[in-house]
Amino acid sequence: MAPQKDHEVSRIVMKFGGTSVANIERMRAVAARVKAEWESGKQVVVVVSAMAGVTNQLVSHCHALSPHVDMREYDAVVATGEQVTSGLMALALQAVGVPAQSWMGWQIPIITDDAHGKASILGIDGARLIRCLEAGIVPVVAGFQGVCPAEEAPAATEVDSIATLGRGGSDTSAVAIAASVKAGRCDIYTDVDGIYTTDPHIVSAARKLDRITFEEMLELASVGAKVLQTRSVALAMRERVRVRVLSSFDESTDDSGSCVVDEEEVMEKDLVTGIAYALDEAKITVSHLPDRPGIAAAIFSTLAAARVNVDMIVQSVGSDGSTNMTFTVPKTEQGAAISALEAAKSDIQFGAIHSAQDVAKISVVGVGMRSHSGMASTMFTTLAERGINVQVISTSEIKISVLIKAEYLELAVRALHTAYGLDDQDGGHQNG
Repeated sequence: MAPQKDHEVSRIVMKFGGTSVANIERMRAVAARVKAEWESGKQVVVVVSAMAGVTNQLVSHCHALSPHVDMREYDAVVATGEQVTSGLMALALQAVGVPAQSWMGWQIPIITDDAHGKASILGIDGARLIRCLEAGIVPVVAGFQGVCPAEEAPAATEVDSIATLGRGGSDTSAVAIAASVKAGRCDIYTDVDGIYTTDPHIVSAARKLDRITFEEMLELASVGAKVLQTRSVALAMRERVRVRVLSSFDESTDDSGSCVVDEEEVMEKDLVTGIAYALDEAKITVSHLPDRPGIAAAIFSTLAAARVNVDMIVQSVGSDGSTNMTFTVPKTEQGAAISALEAAKSDIQFGAIHSAQDVAKISVVGVGMRSHSGMASTMFTTLAERGINVQVISTSEIKISVLIKAEYLELAVRALHTAYGLDDQDGGHQNG
């Protein structure tokens, strides 16, 4: 079945990631792509990330100067990467005859809270951008950044502050801006040509998806797929912003890439849409806990107070009447989690803490799982046949996730991709 054509749109947001604007040559290529859309009669907002590698360098500078970085100043530093790109991209567009103007987050303004380094967007007034568009000018917006008003910040701060949205935050900027200007579509240009059934570097037979639902993409992003930032997908789903993922390195047509849309727009729903994996989690087991009401609350409230994000959870009761609690946290938060629990040991009354980083989370996602039984059985049988032990399990309405030893990751992904009928029968993906 041929893919459905996207709705005709007169206003779009085009977001370009770091590899797409990595140097002057790439910026000229982006300018040509934007010019083509602008000359077709569309009103275009461009959102840009920092040039590839720049943000990492800026972060490195911050940590080299201070082991305990003041996050307000950290944001002031790392936001400059996008500021440079937006100015250069405006110049590149002007050079090819497109009227363009650079915009910082505070000029729109994009209002955020005071969680520097991972701020949330509180609101955007798109009126200024719309006036710019209606004047025939292309706004080039620095992604990843907004402004925290003085009244949102601690009492000692008397001025507004630059705030950044966390890694991948330019995707969130683009979706939020698309919602604020009522764009018909938000195009995310990156170094891959769409969303695949799994990582094509692991499974050569992975298929590119023409369409995927918001809900499926949100689950895939949250369990390890790196194509879109989780917050950007959640925002797109809430605001009903149509998102298209495509490559800035390939010539594209209106039907290229992969579209993230409402479930009603996906006419043929596969039982399983994709398989994602994550290697950035650690497993922690708190053993010999008293088996009494409130013990789980004691553990996870302690972790919440330490701002540790907990993912998969399983509880088991031992033969001696005590209980063990196993859960996963980001590897970067493993130390904080263990320190917080050890500090509360006398209150929680556990025996010991065991941790491991040699684990991988694999998730099977698909809206078709809602109405079909046996999906979990296929997963567990496939893994068992290959001698892969499942350590932790978690599920949602359209997802099954398991934790396994990291050494079995590629074997498991390939086996599950075949077991769920996702292999490309034409011999594999075409993305180089």
